[in-house]
Amino acid sequence: MSALTSRRSYAVLAAMQAGDAVACAKMIPPIEKALDDVGLAENIRPVLPVVKAASAVGLLSVYRCPRLARLTTFMLTVYFVLAVGSHVRAKDWSPGLVAASTFLGLFGAMTVTGPESR
Repeated sequence: MSALTSRRSYAVLAAMQAGDAVACAKMIPPIEKALDDVGLAENIRPVLPVVKAASAVGLLSVYRCPRLARLTTFMLTVYFVLAVGSHVRAKDWSPGLVAASTFLGLFGAMTVTGPESR
């Protein structure tokens, strides 16, 4: 068992995604600034909390449906490819780019390894 395949890692990341969904729903100032910096359109912003909440549920599915959890890590990899691309396109070399790149690598690695099997 490694940190990439541990069910606990999936649960921790699900909690982070759920917290991020709440922060995006309330549109707290740092998130609003980050979205402004990358030029995300106002009409797309309401979708973010839904996507992040769904990803939290998908990550938690590791306990009952590991294949869905793996699909979720793949979709999060796609999400973070788009996030990194948005930062680069906007020439936003902020810590947000570092965070998005880190999550891209993490979820990509988790997709390749998949969750631990029982």
